Amino acid sequence: MKKAGGIIALVAGIFAVIAAFATLLIGGLGSAVEAKDAKTVIMLGWGGVGFSFLTIVLGAVCMGASSRIPGVLLIICALAGAVLGGTFVAIFMALAFIGGILALFGKRPAAIPQAA
Repeated sequence: MKKAGGIIALVAGIFAVIAAFATLLIGGLGSAVEAKDAKTVIMLGWGGVGFSFLTIVLGAVCMGASSRIPGVLLIICALAGAVLGGTFVAIFMALAFIGGILALFGKRPAAIPQAA
């Protein structure tokens, strides 16, 4: 289950990067027409980019980790990304949160003994 949680987090991180760049695009268009609070949308986009890349890295680490620390960090990153990344990014951070839970509580399959 740890490997499945890592894969889910990787997929969520990749889609969250796309959503973060869409947020940046919307903020840039709002800034071009001098809309109110467009700079806030741009800052949310950059927060989404940062936490999305961190989600991708932590998802990859979770696949091969033997401890629970990467799963905990992935859950924290998903929560922070949902708050600081904007609405589009929050949708995919919910998926990353599920991946973090799987990585945290999942068990590794027992190793198959090798014949000598």
